[in-house]
Formats: sequence, structure tokens, C-alpha cells
Amino acid sequence: MECTYKDLKAWQKAMDLVADVYAITKRFPWDEKNGLTNQMRRAAVSIPANIAEGQGRRYEGEFQHFLRIARGSLLELETLVQIAAKLRYLQSDDSEHLLESTAEVGRVLNGLLASIHKN
Repeated sequence: MECTYKDLKAWQKAMDLVADVYAITKRFPWDEKNGLTNQMRRAAVSIPANIAEGQGRRYEGEFQHFLRIARGSLLELETLVQIAAKLRYLQSDDSEHLLESTAEVGRVLNGLLASIHKN
């Protein structure tokens, strides 16, 4: 049986991160709906979406390209979490949780990139 993007640990962890971002940003101020809330959600969704798209391309070079885009979105999300914390839209436990999750996704994503590069 062929491995799909759903089997990738990076995609699975990124999907969990999306769910966390949506749940936490529901508590943001209403006037941030089209601002920071939307930007954080879009960055989070971009991570597993790019992992899936890249895996579906079937060529290592293209897969690496999409994984790098996913990593860029991850770093964008991490920055947005720090901004939200600085603006006090996030409680410290929520920001710590999201930053720990982004770090974990980053480690797994970097490992996946390294394993593809070796082949």
C-alpha cells in the first residue's frame, strides 16, 4: 500500500496545530476577525495544505519546494503567535502551547526535508 500525505507525521501534527489555532483564535477580539485572527488561521492552514500538495506532486524537488513553503508558513504563524501574545490576545498558557506546537511541527518538517534530501 502506497504512503499518502495523511501518513506523514508532519501533516498529522500540522492538522492538530490548525485545530488548536482555530480554537484559540475564537477568543480573540471581534475587531481582529479580519486581521490577526484571519492571518493566523490562513498561515496555519497553509502548513498541512502545502505538505499534502507537495507529497502529491511525486517529484522530490517539487515535494521539497512545497515543504519549504510549509516551513515558511510555520515561521509566519510562530511570529503571529508572538504578536498576539504581545498584544495580550493570548493567555500565556495558550501562547506557550502554540509555540511548543510550532516548534514540534518544525522539527518533524525539518526531519522530513532532511530525509528527502538524502535520497
